[in-house]
Amino acid sequence: MDTWVLWNLTGGIDGGVHVTDVTNASRTMLMDLETLDWDDELLSFFGVPRAMLPEIRPSSSPEPYGVTRTSALGGEVPVTGILGDQQAATVGQVCFAPGEAKNTYGTGNFLLLNTGEELVRSQAGMLTTVCYKFGDAKPVFALEGSIAVTGSAVQWLRDQLGIISGAAQSEALARQVDDNGGVYFVPAFSGLFAPYWRSDARGAIVGLSRFNTNAHLARATLESICYQTRDVVEAMHADSGVDLDVLKVDGGVTANELAMQMQADILGVPVSRPVVAETTALGAAYAAGLAIGFWSTTDELRRNWNEDRRWEPSWNEERRAEGYAGWKKAVERTYGWVDVD
Repeated sequence: MDTWVLWNLTGGIDGGVHVTDVTNASRTMLMDLETLDWDDELLSFFGVPRAMLPEIRPSSSPEPYGVTRTSALGGEVPVTGILGDQQAATVGQVCFAPGEAKNTYGTGNFLLLNTGEELVRSQAGMLTTVCYKFGDAKPVFALEGSIAVTGSAVQWLRDQLGIISGAAQSEALARQVDDNGGVYFVPAFSGLFAPYWRSDARGAIVGLSRFNTNAHLARATLESICYQTRDVVEAMHADSGVDLDVLKVDGGVTANELAMQMQADILGVPVSRPVVAETTALGAAYAAGLAIGFWSTTDELRRNWNEDRRWEPSWNEERRAEGYAGWKKAVERTYGWVDVD
């Protein structure tokens, strides 16, 4: 998408620039993470001619990728920053130091952990990716955990079950009970993504008794978002040995304050939401601004970041361990439901 947009902004068939950056190139699975160039062996395997691929450039470049040729942007404007979606959000959350992480809550979740200049090959179900590369500096890498169903689980309560009229109502309904009443909901509607990668799994609601109500199901749905996030954090710890000090969050679900409190409780670390919620757009702007000197250093960007709300953990270790053990047991119940060749 970035290549297509840049191509059209800079003239398209009339002299357009065919360029991508390292973060988007890494998403194709055709780029060598060590050389930051297209991998000839992979290109041959998939039958992709190198000549059809864009040039790979840094995420922030003092030498513009190209100049816009459209009146919509007021004529000629240099383009100096390109970042993939989740990497841009990571930059927008100023996660510039190894061990800093952000989680974006949308239809699904995307959690990125900065691993610095070290290329960590995941053994625990994470994706290894380029986090960003600013100018001539060395690339910074990240581990990423992708979760398929989080915010869309709340939509399912609304659209399929009809127990809420809008996503915001899930918080009010879940607040009617003090805990999940023993109910766990694993929303594996299309299988489980990170760190399990089980395409044979399907959704399950377990632990039901006659005592349970729709409020318990609403709470279990919000908890499922938080427990899936903990699964990814645990896997990242196994890969990197890093213990989170705080989890920075953004995306639509962060408006649900109960969900964010439960996220802090289930993780056992503070959860922090920034003033500027559109961190993806902000990160792309940061990359472009660094290139032209609008901002001079990443330290200046840190000073530009401000916290809107912070949630501190309130559960004790016993409750946290007991809840997570129940979640892991529930996840196991989803396995093998679909026969996969």
